Amino acid sequence: MLADDAFVMPDSNAHGPLILIDGSSWLYRAYHVLPPLTNGNGEPTGAIYGMTNMLRKFLRDYDSDRIVVVFDPRGPTFRNELFADYKANRPPVPPDLNDQFQGIQDVITALGLPILQVDGVEADDVIGTLAVAEPGPVIVVTGDKDMAQLVNDRVVLLDTMQDKRTDVARVNEKFGVPPERITDYLALVGDTSDNVPGVPKVGPKTAAKWIEKYGDLAGVIAHADDIGGKVADNLRAALDDLPLYQDLVTIRTALELGEAGQKLTRTPVDEDALVALYRRYEFYKLLDEMDEPAATDDNVAAAPIETNYQSVLDEAGLEAMMARLETASLICVDTETDALSAMQAGLVGLSFAVTPGEAWYVPVAHDYIGAPEQLPMATVLERIKPVLEDPAIAKLGQHIKYDINVLARYDIQVRGADHDTMLESYVLDSTATRHDMDSLAQKYLNRTTTKFEEVAGKGAKQVGFNQVALEEATPYAAEDADITLQLHELLYGRLAEIGSLRALYEEIEMPLMPVLARVEANGVLVDADMLARVSGEMATRMDEIQAEAFTAAGSEFNLGSPTQLKTILFDQLELPVIRKTPKGAPSTAEDVLRELADQHELPALIVAWRELSKLRSTYAEKLPTLINPATGRIHTSYHQAVAATGRLSSSDPNLQNIPIRTEAGRRIRQAFIATPGTKILAVDYSQIELRIMAHLSGDPGLLAAFNEDRDIHSATAAEVFDTPLAAVTADQRRAAKAINFGLMYGMSSYGLAKQLETSREEAGAYINKFFERFAGVAKFMDNTRKAAKAQGYVETLFGRRLYLPEINAKNASRRQYAERTAINAPLQGTAADLIKKAMIAIDAWLAESATDIRMVMQVHDELVFEVPADRAETLGQEIAQRMGAVATLDVPLLAEAGVADNWQEAH
Repeated sequence: MLADDAFVMPDSNAHGPLILIDGSSWLYRAYHVLPPLTNGNGEPTGAIYGMTNMLRKFLRDYDSDRIVVVFDPRGPTFRNELFADYKANRPPVPPDLNDQFQGIQDVITALGLPILQVDGVEADDVIGTLAVAEPGPVIVVTGDKDMAQLVNDRVVLLDTMQDKRTDVARVNEKFGVPPERITDYLALVGDTSDNVPGVPKVGPKTAAKWIEKYGDLAGVIAHADDIGGKVADNLRAALDDLPLYQDLVTIRTALELGEAGQKLTRTPVDEDALVALYRRYEFYKLLDEMDEPAATDDNVAAAPIETNYQSVLDEAGLEAMMARLETASLICVDTETDALSAMQAGLVGLSFAVTPGEAWYVPVAHDYIGAPEQLPMATVLERIKPVLEDPAIAKLGQHIKYDINVLARYDIQVRGADHDTMLESYVLDSTATRHDMDSLAQKYLNRTTTKFEEVAGKGAKQVGFNQVALEEATPYAAEDADITLQLHELLYGRLAEIGSLRALYEEIEMPLMPVLARVEANGVLVDADMLARVSGEMATRMDEIQAEAFTAAGSEFNLGSPTQLKTILFDQLELPVIRKTPKGAPSTAEDVLRELADQHELPALIVAWRELSKLRSTYAEKLPTLINPATGRIHTSYHQAVAATGRLSSSDPNLQNIPIRTEAGRRIRQAFIATPGTKILAVDYSQIELRIMAHLSGDPGLLAAFNEDRDIHSATAAEVFDTPLAAVTADQRRAAKAINFGLMYGMSSYGLAKQLETSREEAGAYINKFFERFAGVAKFMDNTRKAAKAQGYVETLFGRRLYLPEINAKNASRRQYAERTAINAPLQGTAADLIKKAMIAIDAWLAESATDIRMVMQVHDELVFEVPADRAETLGQEIAQRMGAVATLDVPLLAEAGVADNWQEAH
């Protein structure tokens, strides 16, 4: 293998090596690695973005005057004439990738790189011809093993995805044969990627051994009768085809490329063309790096408004600012702190804005050496407290819940928090962009805002905001308030144009925000000692599983190492490769291991070990570190603007991911406890999404089952299996439950068959019978798909929209995913809206009538409270009733309550 400095060219070689990039290989890698991305016009952009970044990184790392990108031709090549099945196993180019070819080539050209694409000739052959003709050093950038035949003392391969460099020694080490014998080797082992068969059952070691013994392929053929064993029979059966196989894998190195072969020199970067392309495809980060505004159809200003940002450092300045705030109808407020956790952050300063382009920053705790004198924090807070607590003066913020919780710790109860630009953007279109201020400013205002790292530094050199000089802190903090105000004027206007979205924003999302702030501030008590015991139990069980895994594998290995696991599973145990990673390695993902579990015991042991390891590190070990020293409780952060469907998420800790069906998960839930004299009360909606399906579809069978209070899964089983309700078996109910929930998430007959451990045909028959008996559900799903295709979005019962830019995509898999999302989103989104409405209603009731109750958690369709022990049962009934009354559906909205000393037992 080459040394690390093998590609550093001496100064005497001014032009550098000839670098040949296998563009087709890079293109497919970029397409499969990145998620599907589109711009505002619905054009697919993922492959363009991925390959653009790959090229930019490469150009930073490798400098040469001659860097050429070579693509395969569009259509068949001469090898298809030699062998009709050549590459016949490859699926057609996905339509959405096909649509990105021109954009990719436009970017490459704008970067100043020559492109070679020769009709009827593969990129490998063009690269081979150029590499052989070049008298100096050549770097071939590819992940294709066929290219190893080109390696010599001048030509090396570079796989940038795996950061591997291959010279002659590396070829010998990897394949067991020198570069000049690679075609002999490939003829024997075959090439699955190109559908070259090779000799059945002949693997890399056998091929290398034969070539070493007999010299080359011709020698192997000549001595075929001398080779023993069953695999020799396969060799003898393939003798007539081996020369063809070798011809197919041999790269042509003497093609006539004409003028195209002479255009190998880079040209200057066309920055205007790049800017235009980045804007078209909405590559905002790349525009940032070019110091260009990201013009979009959404912008309202081509240039920033002239600004007047002021530091408030004395009484006169404070009074001048307060005179404006006290007469304003809307104040934008933003806090600057020294930590991300609102429950522990120290206040460093506050910024305010009431007019676009003008803002104030009031520092209260900048304490760097040489910092100017600032007004005492107590003085500032006492002066602004009445304004912030006045509900008649509307407040605006970007993620204002954070500011509310910070200020509450300084005895300021913000009232009149009527607007939040993060939530305005989220309600307007949850998937259009990220909802942080920087992203919103870029998308809607054409403004590239100052980033925190620009004033506080990065990584280990980053300082707290209290250490940032006021000369930099003031424009940064004031800009936050100013830009938020400008965003509000635009976003709220757009919400007002769509009545259902404005109602959703004003009646659900904004009223929920202060409720979530209170739940976060309440926190929940956890038993740290119990978690320590649980951690020990998990460690012991992990050791036991590890010992079992060593026995199953026949050797010791690191269970946490995917690389070692791949060697054990696929090399030693020779289990089949179910799926590969984007880099081409065998996957050891959980679903793959579960599929392999019926062939060997080791995969199931690995899954069990991984689950315990994750739970132990994420919860048993981490939860005690999250206990707030001031309150003795854990204060999670709830996020309203993350999940596209409207569901809440949480972090530090993520309460939504603690499993309830595993013993380890249940043990962790037991550590969430009530304080002395209280109980944990957990109230959750029963089968909420199925009830919503019954309401939205109007299916008579589902409506009847819920209205008659029948067990819905048994009722479904009775219909699907044509069995009297009383005779439904546990297995039939289990199958019906899988059907009920699976169909809402677009489960196929294949997925249902795997879950029920039955044949695909039988699972398909179950699904067909379900739709026969519940025809209203089938009609609802079909109508929902059609509506989504026609209007580009679906809606919940309360008007929440989920836009689906790929609902009409040419790529079948992406279109089908969008169709499944279209069906599920109204169900999951309506359920999210209902739990939010329940939180708002119950919080209002608690404020009026039950101030000794604390809402401490929200998880999926469940609310968790800390309640007085002597009234727990009565309160459970009261809260469940109130949750059921937040909306009127065509079926009962049922909530069920449980009371115990800990969360697990109350659930």
